[in-house]
Amino acid sequence: MKKFFLHLLVSCSLVSILACSGNKGILIPTSSGRPYELLVVVDHNLWERPAGRALYNVLDTDVPGLPQSERSFRMMYSSPKNYDSTLKLIRNIIIVDIQKDRYTQAKFKYARDVYAAPQVILTIQAPSEAEFQKFVTDNKEVIIDFFTHAEMNRQIVSLEKDHSDFISSKVDSIFGCSIWLPGELTSSKIGKNFFWAATNTATADQNFVMYSYPYTDKDTFTKSYFIHKRDSVMKINIPGAQEGMYMMTDSSMVSVKPIGVHGDYTLEVRGLWRVKNDFMGGPFVSHVRLDKKHQQIIVAEIFVYSPEKMKRNLVRMLEASLYTLKLPDETKQGEIPVNVSKEKEHK
Repeated sequence: MKKFFLHLLVSCSLVSILACSGNKGILIPTSSGRPYELLVVVDHNLWERPAGRALYNVLDTDVPGLPQSERSFRMMYSSPKNYDSTLKLIRNIIIVDIQKDRYTQAKFKYARDVYAAPQVILTIQAPSEAEFQKFVTDNKEVIIDFFTHAEMNRQIVSLEKDHSDFISSKVDSIFGCSIWLPGELTSSKIGKNFFWAATNTATADQNFVMYSYPYTDKDTFTKSYFIHKRDSVMKINIPGAQEGMYMMTDSSMVSVKPIGVHGDYTLEVRGLWRVKNDFMGGPFVSHVRLDKKHQQIIVAEIFVYSPEKMKRNLVRMLEASLYTLKLPDETKQGEIPVNVSKEKEHK
């Protein structure tokens, strides 16, 4: 009888930690590790030489657009001989593969949900340490974006299943668009061509803002034009606690770059906001897109107020929502694509 109950307990425990993988049609374990935590599988001596230090320096980069220094990832590393069944369950893995007899050039390969789910494994192949060092240095943004977008895609999967219907309906009625935001954003404000939703919690204010204005010409997508428009919209719609206080952009801390969302040109803006004549402030991320159907600019933005606390995960969790914005003439809404080739998934 004791053996029966022990067998039943073990069986139930096993079932509780398994997740179903739709791609494989089999049960595989749930991945381990925290968001933005990754494992590098690399020979110890190589890790300490210039090639390994080059990869370390890429992964040790600060997250852009934050008011304080925060690393992009929390790193762990293991030698290949210690890369056992437990470590293979980690959600984000980089495998360093340098073989002069096998490879003629450096390149990336990736696979999903090989040993656990959700999981991504990025293999960096090179014929020599010198080529590996140059390759990872030249492709710094690709590596950072790969794992950042993998984590955001996990958030998007979660949002698809569980998002705020209230925010979605308001965004649809005001802008004719669709977007997925966390249900924790329960407070809201509506203005002229403007919508604001926030958590208003005591620990960390998470905010989503959406507004529109007419498209004129290509100069509409410039940094200076964006800052001018943002400041005018925020001054009207997000005033401070007293007269003369309102949200404004710290123009010295703004960076812009073009990205693609659903194959559409998007201006990504990162920077810091502050309240004029007050001490409040924090980071923001905006996506500036063209609604071709109505010839207007749609700005979807998230911003965080979390004084004296780390902000990386708060910002990135909300930033994932920006990629779910579906404009009136778009038909798809989903994952952020990765810019590396996929290899056959096998164990």
